Amino acid sequence: EDPKNSIGSPSLQSLRLVFLFVFVMDVAPSPALTAGCPDRCVCDDQLVVQCAGQQLSDFPVDLPLGTRQLIISNNRIGDLPALQLNYLSDLVYLDCSNNSLTDISESTFGNLRKLAYLDLSFNTLTQIEDRTFGPLASLVMLRMTDNPGLSEIHTDAFAENAALQVLDVSRNNLTALNISSLIALPALRSLGLSGNPWSCDCDTEDLCLWIQIEGFKFQGEMRFLLCDNLGLNIFTIFYTTLMCCLLKYNFLLCMVRSNKAN
Repeated sequence: EDPKNSIGSPSLQSLRLVFLFVFVMDVAPSPALTAGCPDRCVCDDQLVVQCAGQQLSDFPVDLPLGTRQLIISNNRIGDLPALQLNYLSDLVYLDCSNNSLTDISESTFGNLRKLAYLDLSFNTLTQIEDRTFGPLASLVMLRMTDNPGLSEIHTDAFAENAALQVLDVSRNNLTALNISSLIALPALRSLGLSGNPWSCDCDTEDLCLWIQIEGFKFQGEMRFLLCDNLGLNIFTIFYTTLMCCLLKYNFLLCMVRSNKAN
């Protein structure tokens, strides 16, 4: 089974919304902005630049400044140079999947305010820092699956992405996720979390409760949400974990009161 078509993939309606951004924005292409095309890439009159599967080890140079859709998937690119990428201020769709990206930051996407679709799946990312996606005010869909070393997402990584509707972080190495990053997304309606080695204990109680309440956003993948440290479905042990946490809290409270009494 193709991981990109597995449970947690973006909904058809959301994809249509992204392509609406790509093809219907009322920006008339200028001849000066469409001239030239990078080596081993194909450019068309819709300002789409297709560089997929060309064994590129570096980000393509000489991209048309008016590029609206850039596909650089299935290459060996290890870095997204902020200076070159941020010249593409009209970019709406960016597919960087299946590369060797190890690091991204806030400066990487500093001027891409129109970007609606971003795919960073199948790379070698290890962490997502504070405000990494902050400049992407128009971002609707973010796929960041299948990064085996991705173990940390900063609480404020999505703090300014109020338009984000689809977020997929399936099949990474996440053991915990602060729900503050999710609560800050008012438009979120599809979330992929499966295939991560979630650690279920009192520290992740808030995430378990949020998942229980917002279950409609998981589009049938709930049975694939497993507690790696227990080998059980996250919902199988939810109430047990919650009860244990309450008992632990009451025990500590009793100890504090006992110490005060003495």
